[in-house]
Amino acid sequence: MTDPFHDLTGRTSLQGAKGLAAARIVAGLVQGLLLYLLYSAASPSDALSWPATQPPLFGGLLLACGFTPVMLLAGIGRLPLRFLALWAVVAAAVLALLGWHDVARQARDYGFHPPFLTFPALAFSAAALFIAHHLIVPAVAARRWIADFDDYFDTAWKAGVQLALSLGFTGAFWLLLHLGAALFKVIGLGFLEDLITEEWFAIPVTCLVFAVAVQLTDVRGGLIRGVRTVALMLLSWLLPVIAVLAAGFLIALPFTGFEGLWRTGSATALVLSTAAALIILINACYQDGREDNLPPVVLRLAARVAAVLLTPLVLIAIWGLSLRIGQHGLTPDRIIASACALIGVVYALGYGWAALSPFWRKTAWMKPLERTNVAAAVLSVLVVLSLFSPLLDPARLSVNDQTARLKRGAVSPADFDYAFLKFEAGVVGRDALLDLTRSPNAEIARRAKQTRAAESRYDVERAAVPPRKPTIEAWPAGTILPAGFDAPIPGDDPRYACGRSDGCVAVLRDLNGDGREEVLMATRFNIALFALDADGRWRHRGDYNIRPCPGLPGGDFRELLKSSDLAPVAAPWPDLNLGGRTARMTPQETCPTPPVR
Repeated sequence: MTDPFHDLTGRTSLQGAKGLAAARIVAGLVQGLLLYLLYSAASPSDALSWPATQPPLFGGLLLACGFTPVMLLAGIGRLPLRFLALWAVVAAAVLALLGWHDVARQARDYGFHPPFLTFPALAFSAAALFIAHHLIVPAVAARRWIADFDDYFDTAWKAGVQLALSLGFTGAFWLLLHLGAALFKVIGLGFLEDLITEEWFAIPVTCLVFAVAVQLTDVRGGLIRGVRTVALMLLSWLLPVIAVLAAGFLIALPFTGFEGLWRTGSATALVLSTAAALIILINACYQDGREDNLPPVVLRLAARVAAVLLTPLVLIAIWGLSLRIGQHGLTPDRIIASACALIGVVYALGYGWAALSPFWRKTAWMKPLERTNVAAAVLSVLVVLSLFSPLLDPARLSVNDQTARLKRGAVSPADFDYAFLKFEAGVVGRDALLDLTRSPNAEIARRAKQTRAAESRYDVERAAVPPRKPTIEAWPAGTILPAGFDAPIPGDDPRYACGRSDGCVAVLRDLNGDGREEVLMATRFNIALFALDADGRWRHRGDYNIRPCPGLPGGDFRELLKSSDLAPVAAPWPDLNLGGRTARMTPQETCPTPPVR
């Protein structure tokens, strides 16, 4: 087996271990400095500065600066310097474009300050970079487009162990810093606690410590391989467990039916996660596939069984996904799940062939698995690049499918999810919602306009609730409620909670001395104030509550409202006028002493 870490790696040009250490430390410091500058530009305590004033550019730089240096840390000493520099430029450019697109497709009212990259973009970009890098390193070392599988195995699994140990080392470093800060604070010295909370210190030091950890793990390559061997051995013995569980699930499924699985609402994710666990554990068992490294018979049998189980699992996931798409159309999550299912199909076919091919032709144990892994890795990178770029943007595909379903009548205007277009589909969703406001269908246009005016999905859901007449008891008995107060109202009105089984109580009082009566309406838990507006409609103006106190009964607010001494009480402290805005004080109440029994 050729060692991709010592052939054509550029170690000589870096003058051995000291050169490697210096290069990694510089890479870590540069990454820390870049990330700190980006943080400073987007600091919520200050006005935004460039590049945070250009959200797509900021997102692209953040993704590139966050991941490219980590790839450089892994590539230093393993790739020729010229090739490493070229690969770093290509990787940074691709990451920047993915980050640019991820932020540019978001709606402009981001909900946070400043715009943030979405979690799927971060997670899948990191996974694609890891896979691509460890496809390239062995191929360059072997000077072939496709290297030997044992080189891929050695490179990727060693890097995985290094990554895990480096992250653990970085976390342990910060735990010790916080412990030291606590010790110094006990004796009245708070300088260390102040220092570690400063971003100019924390961000660069974190990146530097991670780079040092990568260097330390790289120097002790034999130790890393030993840790990897132990980890793979432990993981491989979990394969029979998950194989038995998955087989039992598939055997029981025809007798229990699929209804319970579909009712979970996450059947596809659950089944695909099981398939992913099988794939990882099969590879932990197979390792590099050499004849002198074969696992025990029981593990080889478990690997064959698990490989065959992949096919029914992936088919069930595709079936469940197709049912959901047929019923409710495409969403970004379902498109990503479809991409994962596509990769699962490749694994299922390849692993199934690897498990069953010895029955009709002579081949080494699970040997076809190797080609499957390489093909699936390449496909995974291509799928990620497609999904998180304009090519197969899940938001665009989902919006096109959902609006097409609405226009052809597959979903009624009342059941269509307008909130998805505004709050979850980004710019393309907002544009589609604007287009629906001009629809010739009056119901579609009305609901689209309501959704565009809404500030949250909750507002949309409340507005969609059909109006109903509340059940409100006027007090004292014989009092007549103002005209229209108990008329049918929409779901976003507090009176909507006044149902037949849990009615409300209303009392009329002139609370502010303007000669007009307001309505105090009590539910079981609070008292709401309603007053007439300029249009003659009753508007909810606020709520009255009582601070709960231990040892004192709370009571039903509907009964409390019937008190004979109900009267307005002047506030002990006035409101403040602050530049045209009114500030109202919330009193710091104290609980009375509970009665002695």
